[in-house]
Amino acid sequence: MDVALDQKNADRVKRDLASFAEAFGQSADLRNALESPAVSREAKLQVIQRLGGLMDLVQPVRNFLCVLVDHRRTELLFEIQEAFRVDLNARQNIAEATVTSARALGADERKKLVEMLEAQTKKKIEAQFHEDESLVGGAVVRVGSTVYDNSVRAQLDRIRERLESE
Repeated sequence: MDVALDQKNADRVKRDLASFAEAFGQSADLRNALESPAVSREAKLQVIQRLGGLMDLVQPVRNFLCVLVDHRRTELLFEIQEAFRVDLNARQNIAEATVTSARALGADERKKLVEMLEAQTKKKIEAQFHEDESLVGGAVVRVGSTVYDNSVRAQLDRIRERLESE
């Protein structure tokens, strides 16, 4: 992580590591080649270099993957990639948000919502958008452990609770 930050290509390293982890997860042949004790260290390193070239992975990612092979830790790639992503986001003051809305949001709506979240959290927001028709209208936004529920369903639930308590 320090290398990625020093070289000012942390976002690219994060993307490349995620891309390799995805390929690793989807290819039984790749997993077997990198995890099998029957495959020599040199052959594993060649696989990483060749695949790294085909995938256009930055050199720090290729070097890191070689270290994983050398220390026989390739089976931990997913956990390492996730920990890297979380730690890098923390260092870069980035928060991840999950936005679930009743309908697909347009580009302008997404942009405005992200800007509002950034102003609220004082962090850069990386948002993922999903749809859920059961919300009826509005949206539910989760940033870390904080949930902003402005869905019509939640508003109706609050009204129902208020009426039941009276």
